[in-house]
Amino acid sequence: MLKQQLQQKLQQKLSPQQIQVIRLLELTAIELEERIKQELIDNPALDEGAEEHENPDTDEFGNEDTDASAESAEDISMGDYLTEDDIPDYKLEADNFSKDQKHEDIPFSGGSTFHDFLLKQLGERNLSEQDAKIAEYIIGNIDDNGYLQRPLSAISDDLIFQVGIDISTERLEDLLQMIQDFEPAGVGASNLRECLLLQLERHEGTPAALLAYKIIDKSFDEFTKKHYDKIQKQYNVSEEELKKAIHEITMLNPKPGSSWSDSFSDGMSHIIPDFIVDSHDGELTLSLNNSNIPELRVNRSYTHMLEDYMGNKQNQTRDKKDALLFVKQKLDSAQWFIDAIKQRQQTMLNTMQVIIDLQRDFFLTGDESNLKPMILKDVAERTGYDISTISRVSNSKYVQTNFGIFPLKYFFSESMQNESGEEISSREIKKILQQCIENEDKRKPLADDKLCDLLKEKGYVIARRTVAKYREQLGIPVARLRKEI
Repeated sequence: MLKQQLQQKLQQKLSPQQIQVIRLLELTAIELEERIKQELIDNPALDEGAEEHENPDTDEFGNEDTDASAESAEDISMGDYLTEDDIPDYKLEADNFSKDQKHEDIPFSGGSTFHDFLLKQLGERNLSEQDAKIAEYIIGNIDDNGYLQRPLSAISDDLIFQVGIDISTERLEDLLQMIQDFEPAGVGASNLRECLLLQLERHEGTPAALLAYKIIDKSFDEFTKKHYDKIQKQYNVSEEELKKAIHEITMLNPKPGSSWSDSFSDGMSHIIPDFIVDSHDGELTLSLNNSNIPELRVNRSYTHMLEDYMGNKQNQTRDKKDALLFVKQKLDSAQWFIDAIKQRQQTMLNTMQVIIDLQRDFFLTGDESNLKPMILKDVAERTGYDISTISRVSNSKYVQTNFGIFPLKYFFSESMQNESGEEISSREIKKILQQCIENEDKRKPLADDKLCDLLKEKGYVIARRTVAKYREQLGIPVARLRKEI
């Protein structure tokens, strides 16, 4: 049954400009640079570089002043594109290089990868063409940590359907054992236990190495749970002998391929700060780090084109009207993008300024104990922005200070009270908790309830579950796993 009805409701929708600003706020400095480059490619009405002023009697686009009558009757206003806002008043190109310095692009080289290293060793083996292909396929299934997580039966099926090679799992096992002889030791293992055993097989046959091999081979579960007393009884060894065996194990590499993947990721993970805060004589100055971001402006030729179309309204064909609409859309998009960039910069500056005001003592001294409790709501109330906006600004953003580079989230922490009723940061409690764990007797590590009692003695009254939460946030395991002999 069909029926018609009227309904009234209020609905709030974001404009395209607001959506664009929100998306730009989430970007880091590197991502913003890429986004601007893409916009310059997609929109021919957007240009980079400073505007040249050739005629003092012309406006910033080189056009002579026009009468109001030249404006379009179709709500297309040249004033939208011929204002001083077209040349951004923000500084996107930082002149922070001295005369003696040259700003040059440094070519990036990825270097040799972990799999390249394995394939190079494979090339040194005397194998048939088919065995070489199979071994290469096995290497391709080894992950960046050096493990072969897929079972050989699955690899055998892949080779039949994808390459057309029918090979038994026994032959695959032989080729895998050859790969497990490659450097680094432990490569090609299916799990941690096998990885450690492969490494111990290459060690000298010292008593400590032999005992370490037995422990990993026969008592791996007890070792991971740190049941050292059971291991001592099982192998009838002294505490000193067990210590040497454990030391032998701890010297092994649980991720054989990490030396390659880590070095590559380190080269790719250089942090570029979004803000720069300088402290000089008790004064703090804030600036945005936009050294690699070009200055933006509306393309002059497109404004000329729009003016020409508007000035020749008579005998306009359909093609000319379509061209007029296209030019206007591109100019609108360019102006929106420039305004969005400006709004992003201003929002970020306002947010960071409030963070500096709230954490002024830290920015002056660099002392972590001077960090005050601060949550997103505190910054939102002082800036007038929504909490979601503050979250977007602080997410994945970094600030360079006189004491190092910090993520913005570093300055946010919960508020708690000590026995005297004074508000303190949860970061301070975490620091004291970490000190308590560092100073504990490793033979008898402190459980969470004992840590809770210890913090109460120091004047910090918190629940045991809160201690457990802070311990996990610090990446510290439970007491049983912290036990040493």
